[in-house]
Formats: sequence, structure tokens, C-alpha cells
Amino acid sequence: LSLSGQRLILPAARRTLPAPPGVSRAAPCPEFPRQHKEPAEAISGTHSSAKGNIAPLPSSNSMVSTRKSEPEWRSPAQQLESEGHIPSQTQDPCLDWDTAVHQKAPGFLALQHHHHSSCGEILEPTPKLLKDQKSAPITSELDFQEKPTKSAAVSVMKKQAAVAQPLHQAGQSSRGSAGAAAAGIWDSCLSSTLGQPQHRHLHNFYSRAKHLAANWNRIRTSRRTIIHIPSLGYSQHTREHIPDFALQQNLQMGRLCDILDANVDVIYICPLALSEEVLQYYHKLLGLQAAVRSGNPEDMADLQDRFKILTPEAINSFPEHHMCLATVLRHSPRTLQRLQALLQGRDAYMVGGVPHLDDLAVADELQVPFLGSEPAVAQLYSTKSGSKRIFASAGVPTPPGEWDIHSREQLLRALSQLILDNLEVQRWLFKVDGERGGDGTAFCDVICHLECYPCIQRERPDLGRDSQARELALVKISQELPGLLAQHVQPVNEKRFPTWEKFLQTFLTQGGVIEAFPCSASVTNLTVDVLIEPTGQVTLLSSGDQLHAEGPLRSSGTTIPQRSVDPELLQGLCFRIGEACKSKGVLGYFSVDFVAFTHPQTKEQQVWATDLDLCYSDQLALTQLLLYMTDGNLDCGSSPLQGPLAPKGRHKETKPVGIGVEMRNPVLFLQPGPCSPLYAVTSSQLRHSNLSGISYQLLLHTCRARGVGFDLQEKQGTVFVLYEDQKRHRLGMVTIGEDLQGVLLTFARNLFIIHQEISAPNMQGETNFKMAIRDIEAILGVTAENKLRLEEEQPWEADALKE
Repeated sequence: LSLSGQRLILPAARRTLPAPPGVSRAAPCPEFPRQHKEPAEAISGTHSSAKGNIAPLPSSNSMVSTRKSEPEWRSPAQQLESEGHIPSQTQDPCLDWDTAVHQKAPGFLALQHHHHSSCGEILEPTPKLLKDQKSAPITSELDFQEKPTKSAAVSVMKKQAAVAQPLHQAGQSSRGSAGAAAAGIWDSCLSSTLGQPQHRHLHNFYSRAKHLAANWNRIRTSRRTIIHIPSLGYSQHTREHIPDFALQQNLQMGRLCDILDANVDVIYICPLALSEEVLQYYHKLLGLQAAVRSGNPEDMADLQDRFKILTPEAINSFPEHHMCLATVLRHSPRTLQRLQALLQGRDAYMVGGVPHLDDLAVADELQVPFLGSEPAVAQLYSTKSGSKRIFASAGVPTPPGEWDIHSREQLLRALSQLILDNLEVQRWLFKVDGERGGDGTAFCDVICHLECYPCIQRERPDLGRDSQARELALVKISQELPGLLAQHVQPVNEKRFPTWEKFLQTFLTQGGVIEAFPCSASVTNLTVDVLIEPTGQVTLLSSGDQLHAEGPLRSSGTTIPQRSVDPELLQGLCFRIGEACKSKGVLGYFSVDFVAFTHPQTKEQQVWATDLDLCYSDQLALTQLLLYMTDGNLDCGSSPLQGPLAPKGRHKETKPVGIGVEMRNPVLFLQPGPCSPLYAVTSSQLRHSNLSGISYQLLLHTCRARGVGFDLQEKQGTVFVLYEDQKRHRLGMVTIGEDLQGVLLTFARNLFIIHQEISAPNMQGETNFKMAIRDIEAILGVTAENKLRLEEEQPWEADALKE
């Protein structure tokens, strides 16, 4: 592919729905427009970053078809392909294998990066497979305990279509013809084995989406069942590097709280086998709905008929393959049969996580709509480079930067130009396209290590776009950068990427972006959750300012609602992003990350859009729990979270009810009262290795004894989210109160108490509790006197904090 092709096309977009075997279709090779763009603006600017002379991916309304109309149905992803924005595979599957693929070619090395040692085993039998595929059907099942056979290689693709993605990526990210030919051969092979099922699933997905849109206004106000499948359908390579992958898919138990709507029943597909103790916790927690509304603990009810938690029977069948939950469910016929029985005669729809082809297969099996994007569209725009395209289309401010970086030369050239155009920027970020949660991020404080910087700063007035001085400055910077980056780049996940070279290998294989970090002493990250409804309406659901327990580039929780940006400004930005997403075929839930900071020269606030995740977020799940426990409402347009005012003069004696929930003696509401503002601190990312040494029952009992609980009448306090009880080293926590500073202090105090109860001076454990407390102290500006007071109350606990 030409450079312009590589910069315009993301790997996931190459998934095609080809013609039946034996029918060849030639596609024209359109010329991609090359368009000159102005250089990136200064850090105070409000426009997106420079992209050299490569035009961004056009919006859907500007696309012109280059093919004749075809009688068969085509999805939006196919339409992008047919209109010249995603190249169709035209390689002949009978190409000589030795000519097409060489094991030293970049494409093969990129493919091997995704599949490691099994790559060669799968590719080796391909030539004969290609010759034999028309003469004999391939029906063998894969034995996961043995070396893959020829038929097993294709069987794996038939059962798990996501295997195709890295093969497509290999052809896209490589420079040589061998990589493209390899991808073409495999596309031809996939066409005959995967085309028809995928075609059917996609056709039914869009057919049901059309029906859901036509009936949405009725369905969303009527009796309905929501099937929540918190599946993380990332690429196989990304899933392999997520520790405790099943646990990571179970961080959104707050989705159960959709039963707050009396017309909603919830079926939650759980990736783990939950014990009776954990199930009882949620039965009691969700049974508080009526008691929360009335303030009367006697109103607790059994709502087990309103929600079901189902665990697919195949969760332990593929222990080494990091399959996403949708794939596991697809291979669990008993659970699917039970789901079909539960859905009989009901209006229902599915809400997934990160979309995967098997989400569509499960929706097809259950014959229900899937409220989400087509997986190819989600993969296209959920990458770091893909999100930049959305932001550019929306016309929202973004950091100076460059995206679709695939080679060392491209990285050095782009970074040199960015440094020269933005001499105020101290820190530059490097983000891998397909990674998540900060794992694929690295940063470097370039300016303080760049020896030629003082000289360039002096020559700044002469550094015009076409001046010789500029060219000389670029040469100086580019000569210094390789050594500077090797020595000073710091990956966020140092365990996975101990060196710059390790990080760079992944960065160049998957592609990535370079992005400026604000040069300001006052920087706040925030997240907004948005829903594109089936009718196309864009709705803001939640907003929060991020907490960073493990460094400034990793979110560990949020304070809800956000207080760092004018709500109307934020709403306007999100609506523009929502409309841009909608124009690209995005549907359902997504979240946007912003960074807000005070410009050091103008002293005005700047807001940049930085990341886009086309999935249901942890923050949104915790927001659902927050609203459930307060009977409140969150208006992201005006920003406040509000709950009913509690009556005054109540009796202060407390008594425990249920597991981990504490209530005062009741005073009934005679009528709804006025609302009061509420604030919450939420986190799904709390971890402490010593938690595994204590049962949940004992932990929650101890917390109640130390005053950590929830008051139903006040509608304030703390609620825990339990994920599993095998390792028990992770917790979610939501703390609610009327004052933001007080809620932050309570959250930190809770962490102190839990740490004290489960730790000893000689057994501190591995935890992020202490880092979370430090982050809160930094937010509040906790004084030395407060720390001394803590040392008096918790002496050895304070010692632990000093580590």
C-alpha cells in the first residue's frame, strides 16, 4: 500500500463480505486525494493536529461510489470499501506461496507478532489448503491441547472470526508486497469459509437495528428485557496481554441497576462463576430499591424475578485462549437455550461491551437486536488513530499530534516537525492504536533533554515553513531523537514494556499516534458517557473528573459529576462528536476522554478531546449504581447530580441490614421533597493482594463496625462492588455525599480503614490504595497537620503510607 493508503486506512476496515467462491470481482484502485494542510497550531489553538499533506478519511456524506450497484445487501463497512475508502482484496488466491510470502517479509513478521509461535504452524499448510478447499469440505474441530492441523487452522477461523483481523493488519502495516499478498491469500481463504455466516449475521444485525429504530419510542417506555453482555471484544493480541481477563470483563455489575426502571428486567451474562455469598449480596443490594425511595428499611423487597445473572457453561473450556465473553457464550448451548426460554414473547435487546463478531452471532441466535456498532466500524474508530478521525470530522479541539504512524522514519519525521511547531510543549505522548487503559502509552519530556533546543529557541523567528533554517533545525532534532527516546521514554506499563525498543516494536506493528501533553500546572482529565439511540438521538448519560491512582496517564476512578469544564461547553463538544460518530455508522454507548487545562500564557481554559471508546464504560456502570442507591438524577447539561432531601430530626441510632449496607431507624416520607446536590467518588480499579486473606462477609462486617456503610435515609455513604470470590483481590467502591471535599476525604478514609484491617506492619501487600490516597491528597491539598492527625489515629498505617 502507498503511504497515503496506509494513513487513510485502519486494519480492521479490511474485513470484507466477499462474493461466493468461484466468482471473481475486480475492484478499481482509486487514487487517494492528497491535500495540503496548514501546520499544527500552537498549543493555545483550538484546531486538531497537523497531518502533513495527507487528507483525512472523508465523512460518509462526501463519499462517491466507484462501483456499479450490486444486488446483494451491503453493510456500511462494505459500502466504505466499495466507495474506494477501504481497498477490496483483489489478489489471486492461486498465487505461488513462495512468491507471495517470505518468512522474513515485514507482513509475516507483523503477523507472527500477533500469533507468536503458532503463526508458522497455521501458515505452513496454507498452499495445500488453498488447492484443496474446493474439493473437500473442512469440518474438523480444533483440539486446543494439540498442535493445530491443516483443517484445524481453518476451523479456528470458522469458530472465531476475529482471527482474521491480525491477518488483515499484517497486510496493512507491512511495507512490502509480500505482506499484502499474504493478507490477500488469507482473505480469499476466509471468503469461502466465513463469508456466508458473517454475511447473514450482519444482514440480520442491520435488519433488526432498523426494526429497533422504528419501534424505539415504544420499546424504551414499555416492558422490556435488556441482555447485558460486558464482553471485551478486543483483538486476540490485546486480550492476551490483559491480566485476569475474565475479571476485567466483570467490572460492570452496576449494569444490573437498570432495573431502577420498573419496566426493565435485566439478564446479566457473567464471565465468572459467582459464589452463593456474592449472589446473595447483589440480591440484597438490589432489593433496596423501594427502601431507598421511601427511606423505610421495611420496604426492602425480593427482586429476583426482575434480574438474572447467568454464567455460560463454557467459561472454563478454553482457559489459555483469552476468549471474549461473547465468544464463550456462543459456545455455551445450555445458556443460550435458557436465554431463549427467558426471552420468549418479550421485547428485548442486547447491550454488549467492546463489539465483536460473536456479539452479532449471539444476537442472531437469540433473534434480538444488538444496541451497538458493527464490530468492523467499532474497531475502525476505537483505535487511537481512528478516534482522531472522528474528532477531526467533528471539528473539536485536539492536542497537536500525528496519527497512523507505522515506521521509525515516519515517527522521527513527525515528532521532529511537531517539536519545531510546538516549542512550548514539554511532554509528548506515544499511544499504540489497539491498546487500552493506558497500557499502550509511553511519554517523554523531550525539551529538557534536547541539546539543540536552546539554539532552536534563539532562531525561532527565522523558522518559517520553507526556510533553510527550518530544514537545518529539523535535521538537528531528528539526529538527536533516536538516542534521546531510547534513554528517556517511559512506558506507563513498565512490566510489559521494560524498554523503548519493546514499546516501539508494538507501536510500529499496530500503528499509533503522537500527541502533546498540556504544558500547564493545572491539568484535569474527564470522561463523558454518551448514547446514540437507535433513532439517532445523541444523549449524554454521565460525566466525571478522573482520579489517577497509578500515574497521570491511567484513570483509576472518577468524581461524579465533573466540575472542571463548563457543562454547556462540554455538552456542545459531545454533541458534535456524537453527530460525527453517527455519520460513520456508530450506534449505542461510547465514552469520550477530554483534558482541560489553563493555558500558561493566556490564562484561559483549554479543552481537548483525547480518546474515544466505542463501548459501555466502567464509569457508566458505576453511575447506574449511584443513581440506584440515591434515587437521584444526573443532568449532564447542567451538571448537578441530585437526590431527594432527607427529612431532618431523625433518630441517629443505626442498625445493619443486609450485607455491607447500614441504615438508620426509619422516618417515612409523606411526599417527595426538594432535591439536594450530591457528589460521588467511584472506582472499579481498587486492588489489594491482602483482600484474598479475608472473606467478603467478614470484610463487610468489619467495615460496618468502623462506620463504613450506607445510610438509606441520608442516601449517603459507601457501597461496594464485588467481582468474584476466588482471588478476591479487587473491589469497586462508590462513596456518596453532599460535599465533594467531604466525599473525597471519606473515600480516602475508607481505603485507610480497609488497609489497616487486612494488613500488618510486616505484610503490606501489593496495592494501589496508597497511591489513590496520595492522589486525593493532591487534589485536596491535604496539610501536614492532617497527616500528623492520621499518624496519631493510625500509627503503623501512616508508616505504610510513607513507603
